[in-house]
Amino acid sequence: MFDLNNPQKRHLKALAHPRKPVVIVGDHGVTPTVLHEIVQALDHHELIKVRVNAADREARDLLIAEICATTSAALVQRIGHIATLFRRNHEAPRIALP
Repeated sequence: MFDLNNPQKRHLKALAHPRKPVVIVGDHGVTPTVLHEIVQALDHHELIKVRVNAADREARDLLIAEICATTSAALVQRIGHIATLFRRNHEAPRIALP
């Protein structure tokens, strides 16, 4: 996992704004199948939104932290149930960071 500086986060937030969540974490939590889908989406898109349906804020934060740690993705922002994640694809980068 890596850290993004503020100009990079602003740039990624602007790119992510019109996007819809590509993965939804449901009642069963972060299962291996859900993690596999997130990894595939990050490999293909680099920047994705994930909807985390959890009962409270602490549970959402724990699930998002688990996803970031497992997938080596950086959390760009979290607004409510939606987390925006970024992970650089070193073989074929799609997004240029400032």
